[in-house]
Amino acid sequence: MRIYLDYNATTPPSPAVIAALQETLPLVFGNPSSVHYFGQQAKAVLDAARLSTATLIGGDPSEVIFTSGGTEADNFALRGAADAAEPTGRRHIIASAIEHEAVLQTLKALARRGWTVTLLPVDATGIVSAASLEAAMTPDTSIVSVMHANNEIGTIQPVAALAAIAHAGGAVFHTDAVQSVAKIPVDVRSLGVDLLSLSAHKFGGPKGIGALWVKRGTRLAAVMTGGRQERNRRAGTENVPGIAGLGAAARLGVDKLSAESDRLARLRDRLESGILARVPDTAVNGDPSQRVPNTTNVSFDGIEAESLLIALDLEGIAVSTGSACSSGTLEPSHVLKAMGLSAHRTQNSLRFSLGERNTDAEIDRVLDVLPGLVSRLRGITAGKATGAVASASS
Repeated sequence: MRIYLDYNATTPPSPAVIAALQETLPLVFGNPSSVHYFGQQAKAVLDAARLSTATLIGGDPSEVIFTSGGTEADNFALRGAADAAEPTGRRHIIASAIEHEAVLQTLKALARRGWTVTLLPVDATGIVSAASLEAAMTPDTSIVSVMHANNEIGTIQPVAALAAIAHAGGAVFHTDAVQSVAKIPVDVRSLGVDLLSLSAHKFGGPKGIGALWVKRGTRLAAVMTGGRQERNRRAGTENVPGIAGLGAAARLGVDKLSAESDRLARLRDRLESGILARVPDTAVNGDPSQRVPNTTNVSFDGIEAESLLIALDLEGIAVSTGSACSSGTLEPSHVLKAMGLSAHRTQNSLRFSLGERNTDAEIDRVLDVLPGLVSRLRGITAGKATGAVASASS
């Protein structure tokens, strides 16, 4: 039995998405910009997917711009808003300290262009306070970007309240909703945002396709220039099969949202409570209630997360550290570090993220296997520590 518990990294494509790709790739090959039958056939696919994507997030189809994924959507939002704001002289941007690297690295690039960047702190549960944003706002602030749900701990931010503060100061508000769309209800009007990023492969769609929702009237400069595709906002011939897959995934997201969210929350809670009960010296990271229903992040004292991840993989169970590995060295999670957790705890935590294929039997299997693996790894760690002490004293 192989068990996949890494849905926040990517999701298996849904059968309806696979069918959309299989139907579109060989048959709908026209260029959507062409005026003949084949081009208009492709354009009809784009129009249908644009409507489905807009419906999923409560927007209007004319406000949806297709991108190559969440990273491009984040870049487009921040760079495009920055380019549009530069003539005003307001060159201050605010974001949270726990944003995805697609946002954080883009902010670093803007800083090299002379922008002032402020990263908001989070509390011990990973939530940004409205007071911290109010304190950070200045007359030069033109952009605020705070993610809707965090990819590592699943914490949901009070986006509506934060967006209201940004607007009161005359700033544009962007949210990276890659980890919340199709997991919880997302309505761009209720959230009050100006820009929202999403990615198809996080909710059963294909990789390489996403979207940026742009509220009508938001000033946003194109960052990819060329043809007039996507209403002159994003040049380049559209990825018609990928967009068809996004549309299919969006339709499924609308249909399954409520029932699937409840089921995943139940499975997640079973897994989480089982770990805490069966494995001593463990703790859950993040807010226990304000989080997406499929995600739990657990610290295992006395071991390195990478070792436990590998041990689980050898048992056929796929999870994630939620941190980047570079040259074989596990880097501390910037999310857990921003929450004020100890240096060791930022490196001993695993993310379990569930999805539509997970079952009660799989959760039982994980709970059967995990305690023994943790105990064995702790024994190895303790043995190494005892050996190091003995060597130092000899």
